[in-house]
Amino acid sequence: MAPSAMNRWTKSLSDAQPVPYWLEDPGKPHPEPALTGDETCDLLVVGGGYSGLWTALIAKEREPGRDVVLLEGREVGWAASGRNGGFCAASLTHGLPNGLARWPDEIHQLQELGARNLDEIEKAVARHSLDCDFERTGEIDVATETYQARELRDWYEQMEREGLADGVEFLDAEAVREQVDSPTFQAGLHDRRGVAMLHPAKLAWGLKRACLALGVRVYEHTPALTLKPYGAGMAVRTPYGSVRARKVALGTNIFPSLLKRVRAYTVPVYDYALMTEPLSEEQLASIGWKNRQGLGDSANQFHYFRLSADNRILWGGYDAIYPYGGRVRAEYDDRPETYAKLAGHFFTCFPQLEGVRFTHTWGGAIDTCSRFSAFFGTAHQGKVSYAAGYTGLGVGATRFGAEVMLDLLSGERTERTSLEMVRKKPLPFPPEPFAWTGIALTKWSLARADAHGGRRNLWLRTMDRLGLGFDS
Repeated sequence: MAPSAMNRWTKSLSDAQPVPYWLEDPGKPHPEPALTGDETCDLLVVGGGYSGLWTALIAKEREPGRDVVLLEGREVGWAASGRNGGFCAASLTHGLPNGLARWPDEIHQLQELGARNLDEIEKAVARHSLDCDFERTGEIDVATETYQARELRDWYEQMEREGLADGVEFLDAEAVREQVDSPTFQAGLHDRRGVAMLHPAKLAWGLKRACLALGVRVYEHTPALTLKPYGAGMAVRTPYGSVRARKVALGTNIFPSLLKRVRAYTVPVYDYALMTEPLSEEQLASIGWKNRQGLGDSANQFHYFRLSADNRILWGGYDAIYPYGGRVRAEYDDRPETYAKLAGHFFTCFPQLEGVRFTHTWGGAIDTCSRFSAFFGTAHQGKVSYAAGYTGLGVGATRFGAEVMLDLLSGERTERTSLEMVRKKPLPFPPEPFAWTGIALTKWSLARADAHGGRRNLWLRTMDRLGLGFDS
């Protein structure tokens, strides 16, 4: 990147605040008080992100008389649930290609369950008046290289052969640029119904309000420190008290699980995003983004981008940073070198927007597992359930995961618990230094594939055969 170009692009960042745009919303609710003393309940939910919130809400909807407590270590929605891009996808498998490769015999069922799950989210938004800017506008996967356009067309033809193309349309260069005008777009796959856009923090806050309205006792600034059997149930110790519960659902995702044996299945990957100032009508017209779909490009190191309710553009992705040792630390949430890179990519995609300023920059940790999509399980003779590993597509899939956790705790066999995806786990990550070395080699190989027409080297082909991955 030439110094003059770098200077031109980085000037757009001069006024940006290093905080998540979504979490600065004036509608942010006050936190609930911390737990002091001892509590008892039927169901204890640990984690105040989407996983825990949906679990608590659905538990009360299924059984209104059930006594439910939710613990959050900081504030509801402060981590991944309040920092993501707001893409609420129907896919439960981190995209159809991943699902078809891993569970070909179940893929039609998984697609149907995912579509039903997204419908249920839309119904919950209406039923509980969740003010989260929900727009079911769909998503376009765009090709920015000739080989990517060819791969998108080939994939669309495969989808048609498999009977999986319902609601999806292939767009050539002219058609995709009629939807959103970038000189870099060469083709696209338009999923018209399978993705909704929303304000991620407002969704978390709305779910919290809905839980409270149904009688869930929510304690914030209350980390769960230990999990141990206690009589016929379980006990969780907190800094100022404890909770004894008949059943426990763990929705801690990227944070170290209270079940030590689960920790090796996830690693943190730090993802970063920029948010522009609101675009004027003329600026919006210059890129023709009339239908407000979410977008993502087709490279291994990909970008995702969308419009907010006030017509800002969120631009994120590309860099995926794994910290040695898998540590989750606040200082990793800010990475200026990535912001400068993303700003350059933004103006390459939309040169007609040169002069637009960025107002916010931020990052956050994603819980990644080796198969990219969530895994599930139980412990302590079925008294504890957990879900984790959503790998960046948890805005929608966490609701499905909440239902799985509740099904598992009930001990009843359901359509969800019968799935191979639910019954089997991914391979765990190796200890250091092997995890860091393997992830670094995978990232280097993915970047090389992007630079060489998508050709995957021996390392990536081996990882493919083993069913291992690292989301870029």
